[in-house]
Amino acid sequence: MALASMAAAPAFASSHREAPFITTAPKVDGADFYMFRSYEAERSDYVTVLANYLPLQDGYGGPNYFALDQNALYEIHIDNNGDAKEDLTFQFRFKNTLSNSGAGQALNVGGKMVNIPLVQFGGVSNVKDANLQLAETYSVTVVRGDRRSGSAQAVTNASGGSATFDKPVDNIGKKTLADYAGYAAKHIYTVNIPGCSMPAKLFVGQRQDAFAVNLGTIFDLVNAPVSVITDPSLIGAAPNTIDDKNVTTLGLEVHKSCLTNPSNGDDVIGGWTTASMRQARLLNGKPASGHQASEKAGGAWVQVSRLGMPLVNEVVIGLKDKDKFNASKPSADAQFADYVTHPTLPALLEIALTLPNTAPSNFPRTDLVTTFLTGIKGVNQPKSVVGAEMLRLNTAIPPVAFAQQNRLGIVGNILAGGNDNAGYPNGRRPKDDVVDISLVAVMGGLCMANGDTDKLGFGAACKPAAVPLGATSFKLHDAVDQAVVPLLSGFPYLNTPIPGTK
Repeated sequence: MALASMAAAPAFASSHREAPFITTAPKVDGADFYMFRSYEAERSDYVTVLANYLPLQDGYGGPNYFALDQNALYEIHIDNNGDAKEDLTFQFRFKNTLSNSGAGQALNVGGKMVNIPLVQFGGVSNVKDANLQLAETYSVTVVRGDRRSGSAQAVTNASGGSATFDKPVDNIGKKTLADYAGYAAKHIYTVNIPGCSMPAKLFVGQRQDAFAVNLGTIFDLVNAPVSVITDPSLIGAAPNTIDDKNVTTLGLEVHKSCLTNPSNGDDVIGGWTTASMRQARLLNGKPASGHQASEKAGGAWVQVSRLGMPLVNEVVIGLKDKDKFNASKPSADAQFADYVTHPTLPALLEIALTLPNTAPSNFPRTDLVTTFLTGIKGVNQPKSVVGAEMLRLNTAIPPVAFAQQNRLGIVGNILAGGNDNAGYPNGRRPKDDVVDISLVAVMGGLCMANGDTDKLGFGAACKPAAVPLGATSFKLHDAVDQAVVPLLSGFPYLNTPIPGTK
């Protein structure tokens, strides 16, 4: 096992403001990444990929709300041969345009036509609604091979063939958007992907943040009694601190045959999302009238955000390397090896919870390397694998209906002796409680399950004797229940966003 090429380990939360630079550029801050076999009826042969950006949006955040950056490049990458390099990339570019050919909407006030200050000037219910002053559109390009030098072709609307798509305006409030769910649904497109014989689905727009976490408590040195976070009966005892926040979702539902590599017969794919900005930015001290007219961007694309597994960069990568990780590619993850083989998170938990000598002692942590960086053999490990940080999914494992999904994913399935191997870290579904799963894993739960015979293949040193917490490691949680977060039954799965007024 190539420990030198490992990057990171499981983490506590979704990727919100995880690195110093990204706090200055929230529009390109990747928040969550999901990849799973679709569990909607009649869609089980499809894979849903969701990349969330611009976290912690408030519904009332007007008057400009949360349009994505037209000077940025948002990407979803797929590795389908296990070499830690992208083989498919879906590139999203945005354009935000004022109505009336850039002049915007004006009202006659005392005989003068004066531009209005809002993005809307009436009720909104349709695609390209006439009552919107700002049109948000985007294009999607599929690149085969290297993301910058590979073969690029446009994704097109199956109805009419256009390569430009409309993004719904954010959920301003009930007066402006009486039926936001219906309005947003009009922006779900059936699309043709070059090189793929099966039509796909596409959606880009605001959604309610599907992540559940006791965020403030965790970052305040886990400010919770040990008696609470080790008592399974108290899951759900604390409120989800971000249940009133929205995100912007880039969503694709693609037939699994279009993501795997037929030449190697491997059903396992890896995925991650990145955002890049132009290398240079010129600010105009005297901008012309228009929209986002103060900035002129140019130069090469520079990656500033990266997200695969949740959330490596937030609480695993050291503070000095967070910006470096966001700029890196999986193929270069050897430089971050120590953060997974010798993770600081268990030691920090010892300090935060005043529980000395409770961190697992099996160094290097091959259980975390295997589970989170190479994939688990027989579950989601590629036939030929280079260890790297990304979300890996075995597309041959059938999906499980929402009601039967184990919220603890693979860990929960092991404990229950069940039949749900379709959850995290084999991909990630919205229902998977990655906070609790990660707590269990990082504090030795996998070694408890591995036993003294290495029955799960995590390494001989990964055994119960290396886990001071013993069976208590299986009981760890953050007191917030991911399984009760409201979701949709089908694509794009994430719930209608919180409105600015109710």
